[in-house]
Amino acid sequence: MSGAVMVAGPDTAASVNQRGREPFVGLRFRPGALPRLLDVPASELRERRVPLTDLGVTCARDRTLIELATTLAADEPANETAPWSLDALAHITQRLDDGAAVAEVARDSGWSSRTLQRQCRAVYGYGPATLRRILRFRRALRLLDEGVGTADAAAMAGFSDQPHLHREVRGFTGMSLATLRQDNTQNRSTDVPSGSVTVA
Repeated sequence: MSGAVMVAGPDTAASVNQRGREPFVGLRFRPGALPRLLDVPASELRERRVPLTDLGVTCARDRTLIELATTLAADEPANETAPWSLDALAHITQRLDDGAAVAEVARDSGWSSRTLQRQCRAVYGYGPATLRRILRFRRALRLLDEGVGTADAAAMAGFSDQPHLHREVRGFTGMSLATLRQDNTQNRSTDVPSGSVTVA
């Protein structure tokens, strides 16, 4: 934005850009991937916007985000801020996305629930229960994008009912589902898994 590369940390609620209609380009990483690349625990970036240079990463103004991501991925982190291998990261994320109970995921991983809670904060920026809510929210929006009706999308995504989906949408995006759907149609990108231009 304005020639500067910013890191948008994990959000648990809507984060609306107050800078008017300034255009920007974003690169979204899969859950838990960016803290590993930046060598910074996700919990330190939660609900924050930080210039990339403040995290010790220098980049030329004319460098594309794809080149930047490739460079980050090629570097070995000096400190292991992500306590899991990439395979474990993918497995745990998928298990939580499938709706598995936190205690069950911890047990399958050989950890206590408290250990999983602590490690999730470093990897994702928040605990596993919050991550499950966000993944469920994203799953519902994907279903809606595919043309599934609201009530069916709510049930298929794991919400207790349609009003539950509406409350979560309002909580995560700060807008109604109808407004979000209209906004999302007008601001379509190649891959916006959260379904919202307001949630990082």
